[in-house]
Amino acid sequence: MTAANPLLDFSDLPRFAQIRPEHVTPAVDKLLADAQIAVDKAALPDTPATWDNVVSTLECATEPFARAWGVVGHLNGVADTPELRKVYGENLPRVTEFWSSVGQNLALYEKYKAIASGDEYARLSPARKKVIDDAVRDFRLSGAELSEDRKPRFATLQERQAELGKLFSDHVLDATNAYAYWVTRETELAGLPNDVREAAQEAAARDADPKRQTAWKFTLHFPSYFPVQQYAEHRPLREAMYRAYVTRASELGEQYGDGKAEWDNTELVREQLELRREEAETLGYRNFAEVSLAPKMADSPAQVVAFLEDLAHRARTYAENDWLELRAFAATELGIAELEPWDIAFASEKLRQKRYSFSEQEIKQYFPEQAALKGLFNVAQTLFGVTIRADEAETWHPDVRFFRVENPDGRLVAQFYLDLYAREGKRGGAWMDDARSRRKLPGGATQTPVAYLNCNFSAPVGGKPALFTHDEVITLFHEFGHGIHHMLTSVDELAVSGINGVEWDAVELPSQFMENFCWEWDVLTSMTSHVETGAPLPRDLYDKMVAAKNYQSGLQTLRQIVFSIFDMRVHTQDPASLTTAANPLDGGAATDASGTLAAASVKTVTELAREINEQYHVIPQAPISRWPNTFSHIFAGGYAAGYYSYKWAEVLSADAYAAFEEAASAANGSVLDATTGARYRAEILEVGGSRPAMDSFKAFRGREPRIDALLRHNGMTEEATH
Repeated sequence: MTAANPLLDFSDLPRFAQIRPEHVTPAVDKLLADAQIAVDKAALPDTPATWDNVVSTLECATEPFARAWGVVGHLNGVADTPELRKVYGENLPRVTEFWSSVGQNLALYEKYKAIASGDEYARLSPARKKVIDDAVRDFRLSGAELSEDRKPRFATLQERQAELGKLFSDHVLDATNAYAYWVTRETELAGLPNDVREAAQEAAARDADPKRQTAWKFTLHFPSYFPVQQYAEHRPLREAMYRAYVTRASELGEQYGDGKAEWDNTELVREQLELRREEAETLGYRNFAEVSLAPKMADSPAQVVAFLEDLAHRARTYAENDWLELRAFAATELGIAELEPWDIAFASEKLRQKRYSFSEQEIKQYFPEQAALKGLFNVAQTLFGVTIRADEAETWHPDVRFFRVENPDGRLVAQFYLDLYAREGKRGGAWMDDARSRRKLPGGATQTPVAYLNCNFSAPVGGKPALFTHDEVITLFHEFGHGIHHMLTSVDELAVSGINGVEWDAVELPSQFMENFCWEWDVLTSMTSHVETGAPLPRDLYDKMVAAKNYQSGLQTLRQIVFSIFDMRVHTQDPASLTTAANPLDGGAATDASGTLAAASVKTVTELAREINEQYHVIPQAPISRWPNTFSHIFAGGYAAGYYSYKWAEVLSADAYAAFEEAASAANGSVLDATTGARYRAEILEVGGSRPAMDSFKAFRGREPRIDALLRHNGMTEEATH
């Protein structure tokens, strides 16, 4: 059976080259059956309520099932095909139903409570105590305390929400893949960098229609879309691409974007919000945001909103100045009297170039892929005392690379896959996921962790290496930060090793922490090599980059505030106050003479987003914008009522990084301080989720976090503005 079905082989790494859609259902059948037997046995009245008989038994049976399904889910995200999508969708309800049944199993819940109140609990390690405490909480949140007649409906809620999340993600991917803008006249390419033109030319050359193979093909995948917004001087090109991008997966898709409104996510969003509200009320909470925050650091939605509003207040003056300056520059220097949404990135790049005398395209030439990776690995090796080197494994695409992480004695610590380039069939964005977590195996051996690191950068074109923008380098460091959090854990208990068991609003600490090194001179000199000359980044160009580091940081901060408060609002208010009624562009809602939405007691999700944008941002939201319809983080990605985590954790990460700045200042040396790095590894990375995140932070920093470093890093202090 194992030899015939690679999804049932857990002897080593996944056999990606051999996995086929037809393997999925038989593997799920077998692993689900094995897991259910273990659950039933652990829940029996005569099974002793002990760690070995309950927790360990369940882990040994459910971990292979979770790993195999994780492989299927990963392939669904990076190598989508109609066949795989179909079989994934067929099995998703079964998988969700199983985990829901485990969470609702009252007999199993009683076993965990018995362990928590029994004599054995005092003898458990702190990590095991945390596993028990987290499990008791999660049983409550999963509906274990509900009456038996209410559990079926609660399980249905979970299954339908999982299905909706998948459909939402599929719609975004389909709408993104479906659209293409074809340029047939070279004059329309004015301003676009050569590598962007070459990529568009190569994309066209792959088209099945010979008539199009001599044109230039632009898509909504970010490496193709964003350079158009930044550099294209042909305004109609920017406008067409912008309209297509912001109307993806909406009712306007047919008019502006992908040609199909069938991928409209509007109704999915409404239903998802209704189901989440019902779930919360079933559990005795007032709204879903309270459910979401139960296992997080933040205490309440009110605390989160107060934190966000305070940050918005601090950023607003800087944002207003940014916006006034950009509009004035566009009018006087670019001849754009009225700055349209498709002009903003273009004008911003032109203003950056004039003020700081460099362009992102110029910087990009110094970041070929190999140099960027070498610099990243050097930071990790210096700070955390590890060695990273190439390794071999089966992968899901020829572009995927594989690496191993070792301790100085050569002992294997972890491994990771690196999938850097955008392509059709791969969902957008960047993310880390676990292929395998660290745990102590029954025989005493340690299972080492394995991570997936996924980005969507431009692939090599024209026979040259892939070149990364500085923003892409920051993204690479960010995802690697998640990776080292998963890989450098020393905890042997699966449920709290690595990122497992870490509060969601602290999980971004290690990722955002790593971003800071992308601005350090001694780091950049070791990770830059001009693609033509091999020369490192010049000091004068670096100084310009640093001077521009907080360029429009006020605007960027308010943009994140809008996303975060929208997320909290849609998950605290009654979904009955939201409707899927037609948008004003379709004549379905009242507007005043200027096109502003009239006040109404019932709003569409788009109207709510616009209302929040008007309250907290200084840039108006485009009337056609449907950004909630592609907000995968909260409707398909696990960040529901948790998107604030990025800003919340940024306070932690900035303050943690300040420890390295202080060490460098005290020793008149580098932020790549191995002593501080060793403490960070020991107190933050290695402990994973085995203790509360605040305890880990205080163990590293010696105190609770402060917002000062975040404001300083973002240039939003009096000192930073002079």
